[in-house]
Amino acid sequence: MLYGKATLGEQTKRDTVDIAWGEKLFTRYLLGNRICWQPFISKVQNADLVIVTQENKLICNLWPLFGCRKYKLAFWGHGKNLQALPTFRGKLKEQLKFLTTNRVDWWFVYSNLGGQFVHQLGFSKDKITNLENSLDTLSLKTFCNAVTSAEIESVRSALDIGSGQIGLYIGSLYKDKRLEFLLSAGQLLVQKIPDFRLVVIGDGPQRGFIENAQIQYPWLRYVGRQVEHHKAQYLKTASVLLNPGLVGLSILDGFAAGIPIVTTDCGLHSPEIDYLRQGENGYMTANSLEDYVQTVERILTDSALASRLQKGCLEASNHYTIENMAENFRAGILKVLAN
Repeated sequence: MLYGKATLGEQTKRDTVDIAWGEKLFTRYLLGNRICWQPFISKVQNADLVIVTQENKLICNLWPLFGCRKYKLAFWGHGKNLQALPTFRGKLKEQLKFLTTNRVDWWFVYSNLGGQFVHQLGFSKDKITNLENSLDTLSLKTFCNAVTSAEIESVRSALDIGSGQIGLYIGSLYKDKRLEFLLSAGQLLVQKIPDFRLVVIGDGPQRGFIENAQIQYPWLRYVGRQVEHHKAQYLKTASVLLNPGLVGLSILDGFAAGIPIVTTDCGLHSPEIDYLRQGENGYMTANSLEDYVQTVERILTDSALASRLQKGCLEASNHYTIENMAENFRAGILKVLAN
């Protein structure tokens, strides 16, 4: 595996690592990170299949698209930028991306949603593999199942929460997550359910915003980035996962713990939003604070609804696993090579 170095902005999310079994490429960013130079062509000349991401700024990926190549080439991606701005520049970027969509031999998409985008641009369905992008949910489920009642009480005591309902935000802290909306929702929920508390897990550029808000709002708790068993303890303490902004792989955290997610139709979501089943394992509300708060309140006060959603989350967690994703990837690679 060949990989590069993240931008300084991406590094502020504090979720990057080096891969022991991969080779880190020389990486240089130009024009304010709009262009990335990451030469790899000399390292893949004897390959049968090369898989690259579809990103305009990775200019080294363009050469095999338009030049001569002896290997088969595949894209790994979303099919489109789901967070593209509706500006001239944003539309131009998408048009440039669309020009390359049909210049590969195969597509590996994150979810069925990405497959639909690619097919709409004329790419054959028979040459699209839906990876069903996931993370190691089995390990997280194991950690969640190991959490004891005593540990849950310990978490509540440490955070001075009491016995009230807990809404949990888990993910990176940056603009597209709509943290201002999240806090506004928290404030209204406390007015409706006085013992409600909001716990925020994560790190990123807007960490300072959340830390300052914690001083202002007595119902808010910020606990930083959490992993493995500590992460599971907070998940098992919560009743609902709150993310009014961009939803990505964090939806799988909720599935693993049996916690429904509530988000909004904000137009920012990553492909994993395709896993949400309305009223079965979560809700996407209208993009309004009123609708969002009403839906969260229903889940917190209707035990039958909460139970149904919990069941749906656990069922989804058995399907969206890293093991299934790896099998989808393996099967797709074999199809490319045999095609």
